[in-house]
Amino acid sequence: MQKLSEQLSKDLLYHGIHHTIDVEIQAERIAKNEKINSKDDIYLLKLACLYHDTGFITTYKGHELAGCNFARNELPQFGLTQKQIEIICGMIMATRVPQTPHTKLEEIICDADLDYLGRDDFFSISHTLFMELQKKKIISSEKEWNAMQIKFFKKHSYFTETNKKSRGEEKSKHLALIEAML
Repeated sequence: MQKLSEQLSKDLLYHGIHHTIDVEIQAERIAKNEKINSKDDIYLLKLACLYHDTGFITTYKGHELAGCNFARNELPQFGLTQKQIEIICGMIMATRVPQTPHTKLEEIICDADLDYLGRDDFFSISHTLFMELQKKKIISSEKEWNAMQIKFFKKHSYFTETNKKSRGEEKSKHLALIEAML
């Protein structure tokens, strides 16, 4: 957390430390509801959440792979095995859009990473991503942003039953509002 706090660019209005904290909180909530009881699994999931965006320290595009490199370099000194680190890297890589989870833990981190799509705070969080993408010159207008969001929403689906039930309906409402704005 200290590394993220000190080294992440202040231009990361969405992908800042606040996002990392939110992903960890949501992953724990989802894991509990999905009956993930293994302390080892929860530990690896939390580490994956903490490392999933560390790659932004060095690169914007391909940050997941860079995050895995941080994990591979740093986690052995904390006693993690190669197998555990590869499980963590699997979770980190699963968050790359389009998300491709292959395990339950990967599904959980993917849903936690995009949990906000179906929450009441969606529009305020979404606005931070809009501003971040504008600063990075990836998008230039709100109209372009709304079109991008509509396309993203239509391709996205939650993987866990927890988020399908708790976030799906609100996410659909957000899509309808964005379509109305466009």
